[in-house]
Amino acid sequence: MAPQCSASAWKRSILLVVLLVQLSPLEVGASCRILRCNSEFVAATLDLGGAGGVGGAAGGGAGGGGAAGYCSALRSYALCTRRMGRACRGDLAYHSAVQGIEDLLLQNRCPRAGPTSQPRPLASEDGCPFQQGLLAAAANTGRPLEYLHCGVFGDPHVRTFSDDFHSCAVQGAWPLIDNDFLYVQATSSPVRAGSHATALTKITVIFKGWRQCVDEQLYQAELDHVPAAFADGSVASGERRLTVRTQSAGRHAEIRAAHIDTLLVVRQSGRSLGLSVRVPRAVVEAFGAAQDLQLCVWGCPTSQRLSTPTPLPSGGGASAGARAHCTALLPIPDIYQQACVFDLLAAGDFNASLAAVAALQDARTTASSTHTLHLMPPRTTAGTQGAPPPPPRLLWLLLLALLGSLMVEGGA
Repeated sequence: MAPQCSASAWKRSILLVVLLVQLSPLEVGASCRILRCNSEFVAATLDLGGAGGVGGAAGGGAGGGGAAGYCSALRSYALCTRRMGRACRGDLAYHSAVQGIEDLLLQNRCPRAGPTSQPRPLASEDGCPFQQGLLAAAANTGRPLEYLHCGVFGDPHVRTFSDDFHSCAVQGAWPLIDNDFLYVQATSSPVRAGSHATALTKITVIFKGWRQCVDEQLYQAELDHVPAAFADGSVASGERRLTVRTQSAGRHAEIRAAHIDTLLVVRQSGRSLGLSVRVPRAVVEAFGAAQDLQLCVWGCPTSQRLSTPTPLPSGGGASAGARAHCTALLPIPDIYQQACVFDLLAAGDFNASLAAVAALQDARTTASSTHTLHLMPPRTTAGTQGAPPPPPRLLWLLLLALLGSLMVEGGA
């Protein structure tokens, strides 16, 4: 009977493992981009024909083993997975890739320290990562050119590149985007003395110098001053690869970066600034381990996230009035309508509702045609409004505990 019990226990264990695999997307969702690391590694090793490879003879050596270029590609692969570590916790494909890299590094006697192969996607003949280069990258990886959208507005609210939506209790300056080409920082300040409500009061954009393509360029906007020019007074830079224009002087600016095919819209609505960004995925993902804090990539730090809608002030009339006002402005019950109610109740000022209206307007400009514009907020039930859903990690722990008990039972 013992073998039968053991077989039965293992059958149940296998079923639980399958269930765990099915549950994994609940936790990592669309933000885990391990396939990008896989495709970059494949692209980097396609042309390797000998020890010269990608890294050349100076690629760090292979300790007498595999080609230096192959070792460089493996180190790049490892670096890419480290960048994804935060988003890919619990993803089985990610952990399989990490273990596979370790095995390959050992098999090929590759030093862990040394040069890495640089992704080729963004290079073009004149040294600029123009759209043609991005299209070539899409052809190399087998994926169509994809654009991502991030919006930051109001108290503040962040719609991330992965379509997560957070309301944040952040004050001071925080990085929104920080990659090899672009740095964007937003500053939030209290709307009035003694108030917990905040608003975006300053936005700083730095286009990083890129080879012979563009020199570093700075753009800064502050409340009541949204210039249609860079900080040096110019409206174009780098042979017009960087340009600024406006539709409303002092309150709107549209910044185009042709060398990375990126559009940024800065706008003042009421007493708050807002930012909307459209950028290729290849640019978004071009960052290193030291560039970990990016609100547009990861959202607000967990300790800084607020529940939405905001706790209601005394008396239900204010809430009903805010909802009626925001519904008239934004009829679709999406995250923008939710943010409108949040800002209006937090600030106690009907002008605060304008930030969500403008954010939706700019999202129509910067989101791709296939993008889900009207992102719906999570459903809540009476008595649990604003409470987060039970974390998938709890289900993981319970199932793992049950799996462990079954394995002990099967081995008995």
